[in-house]
Amino acid sequence: MNKLTAFLKRVNSTPELKKKLLFTAAILFIFRFFAHIPLPSVNLLQLRTLFDSNQFLSLLNVFSGGTLSNFSVLAVGINPYITASIVMQLGGMVIPKIKEMQKDGESGRERLNQYTRYLSVPLAVGQSISVLALLRSQGLLQSTSPLSFMAMILTLVAGSLIVTWLGELISLHGIGNGISMILFAGIMSQLPRSLAEVLLSGTNRFFVAVSFFAVFFAIIGLIVFMNEAVRKITIQYAKRTRGKRSYGGQTTHLPVKVNVAGVMPIIFAVSIMLIPSFLSRLLIASNNPKFIEIGNFLTIHFQQTSTVYMVVYFIIVFFFTFFSSMIFFNAGDISDELKKSGAFVPGIRPGSATKKFLEYVVSRITIAGAFFLGFIAIMPSIAQLFTGIGQLSVSGTSILIVVSVILETYKQVESMLVEQNYDRFI
Repeated sequence: MNKLTAFLKRVNSTPELKKKLLFTAAILFIFRFFAHIPLPSVNLLQLRTLFDSNQFLSLLNVFSGGTLSNFSVLAVGINPYITASIVMQLGGMVIPKIKEMQKDGESGRERLNQYTRYLSVPLAVGQSISVLALLRSQGLLQSTSPLSFMAMILTLVAGSLIVTWLGELISLHGIGNGISMILFAGIMSQLPRSLAEVLLSGTNRFFVAVSFFAVFFAIIGLIVFMNEAVRKITIQYAKRTRGKRSYGGQTTHLPVKVNVAGVMPIIFAVSIMLIPSFLSRLLIASNNPKFIEIGNFLTIHFQQTSTVYMVVYFIIVFFFTFFSSMIFFNAGDISDELKKSGAFVPGIRPGSATKKFLEYVVSRITIAGAFFLGFIAIMPSIAQLFTGIGQLSVSGTSILIVVSVILETYKQVESMLVEQNYDRFI
């Protein structure tokens, strides 16, 4: 408690940091204000019933901060921009021009961000059409005229661009990564309701409460441990002699995180796992008996507690964890930078041999990270299967995002405090 009080005093005594924190809070308030502005022509009571009856849609609603069940102007939210960012990251592996922009410092990142914004627009249009098609198949739209459809699509796309802009404002003038902070605010806004649903479920509420909080804090501890876990690769700098002076010869280490990919594989897997649920509702709503049969098959086998759902979800997260780790940790670029700076891994030749060694290390430690993310992804399904509590929408993924954002924001605040008070260390 004393450490927390001292930390808050240090923050309060730093005007620049306090200004950034207040700016971030103001932007998040604006985001939550827009999240409660609903679109017309939608039956909100039936829509909320639909989300409460489907655990997967309930999870998506938690990610969106309740904007889907409210069907606000931000219903599509930040998802198109996240998808566009993933596509651009993947494009850097196959398109040389994008790879050059990724290496071209600040100007290259600015151009890459601009292209990401452009790509997010058609993705927002596609996701808006998908959401409206789902609502129409369930008979939740009160107006189905082409003009109403066009107006709702334009509104949803505009809302997506607004929330992306708010996130970028936080990145530029506030604290933390703006996109992560928007996700964090959305999840935290749904936390009280989700906790109440879980704790009020079942007959033995005391046992449910004790069990839930025990697992809850255990999961937080595991997430913190895995987020902070690193594999330290020893790096040595070559010794150089110029005249009578010697330079280099120091030994340091290259930290490689066990969870290199962060939460991105789960977010990407959630988008993919939405497809069977979306298709099943469209097929069941059709008048074709064969389509209805396929829709029922998808509904049964892709329920959140079904074995097929959990296995497929785990495999997708596991695969994308490996795939993402190779994107976020570019062994070739790192080995080239080490070679240029005169550094090397002891016992490993610089260049291609170092690249292969780094890829070997990352592939091995990513196994632990992949199992961790896969477990976090299917944890709500396992808990629901054993407890029978259907309101477990506060998933391990949500907790992972919240804890990761808090840790990263805390590190950024600490670095700013050191920077502002640097003269004391001289």
